[in-house]
Amino acid sequence: MTTMKKTLTVATLLAASSVQAAGFYIGSTQSGRATGMGSAITAHTDDASSTWYNPAGILGVEKLDIQLGDTGIIPRLTFSPTQGAPAGVGETFNQEFSVSPPPHFYAAYRITEQLAAGVGVNVPYAARSNWEDSFVGKDLGHISRLAAWHINPTVAFQPHERVRLGLGFNIVRSTIEVRRDLNFLTSTGEIHIGGAAWGYGVNAGAQVDVVPKLLSLGVSYRGQVNMHFKGNADFQNVPASFEQRLVDQEVGGRVRLPTLVSAGLSLTPMEKLTVAADVNWQRWSDFPELFFDFGDDGFQPGTSDQPLRKEWENTVAFRVGGEYAFSDALTGRLGFVYDPTPSPEETLSPDLPDSDRLAFALGGGYELGGLKFDLGYQFVKLMDTDSAYPNMPGTFGGSAHVLSGTLGYSL
Repeated sequence: MTTMKKTLTVATLLAASSVQAAGFYIGSTQSGRATGMGSAITAHTDDASSTWYNPAGILGVEKLDIQLGDTGIIPRLTFSPTQGAPAGVGETFNQEFSVSPPPHFYAAYRITEQLAAGVGVNVPYAARSNWEDSFVGKDLGHISRLAAWHINPTVAFQPHERVRLGLGFNIVRSTIEVRRDLNFLTSTGEIHIGGAAWGYGVNAGAQVDVVPKLLSLGVSYRGQVNMHFKGNADFQNVPASFEQRLVDQEVGGRVRLPTLVSAGLSLTPMEKLTVAADVNWQRWSDFPELFFDFGDDGFQPGTSDQPLRKEWENTVAFRVGGEYAFSDALTGRLGFVYDPTPSPEETLSPDLPDSDRLAFALGGGYELGGLKFDLGYQFVKLMDTDSAYPNMPGTFGGSAHVLSGTLGYSL
């Protein structure tokens, strides 16, 4: 029974990230414009989406700006067990086809020349995965979903004609669903866990026009969010000998969304061309473990059981991008992203697979009167990454297609 205890208390919070960004962060593709530029917009974002990217930027709105959009993420994640794995050596396993569609909504209003307010609603942290039925690691992770909805009221103030400052408050609602197999040696059961949590945090930002109409600098900060999940565990196909211990019961869990700091510069060498670069530091050490705490009824973890230590490391991602105005109505965009994984080889497992990523971006925008439409696309290459996880060593890899569209209206 010791092995079964370990399997259950080593909580499988997620089975895979969306493969769009390292860890389970997808905040870099929260608007069509940003997606097309590789999200290198910290220094020059100037519309309602600034509530997410840099709250100081909502002062770029002339009077009113409203945006509504969605991002379709189509991942192709693979895993190949290597020598030392319990099964499947020499085979390649895939995730089932799926589309993750995190939406986004932003609104900003310029109250005076020096003051603006806005609100954003988006899903910058999310995961969705479904390993194929033949996957050898289904007892580590089979089907999982996470969504962290952010509601972000924001204000911005301009104390000087070259300086803009912004401040926001994050209200986060997260939901989790996990399905995984339970190996009873002579049969296979399943555990289904669902839960939800509220969390709160702050964000801030600044933009400085070092040389007006030529060079701008920007920085944004988004603080850690702690969440304590409450939900239920449902056990299915449990043998009679385990029925007294593996009963449906309440569970609790915890997770932290990491601190994120972005710094960028924007250069406008000619009137129609803007090029930009961002550096993003993410404190993934805020996410030390995965853990579900089972209730007092039925199954209880033993004192020797420990949460699943992830020991993730802080990361630095690089983004470059540019946009060119072909006319007053039409704009084209390009971008490139390097996003390293926070996971060391020793803790990289099928419950949270990851790898270094390269993303190639392109997009465009069209404006007619007060209406505008921005479309961005990224091809994400997941570099082959070896795992030395003791229970399931192997190699992760794959790719993803990301398509983001945003419809906006401005006064």
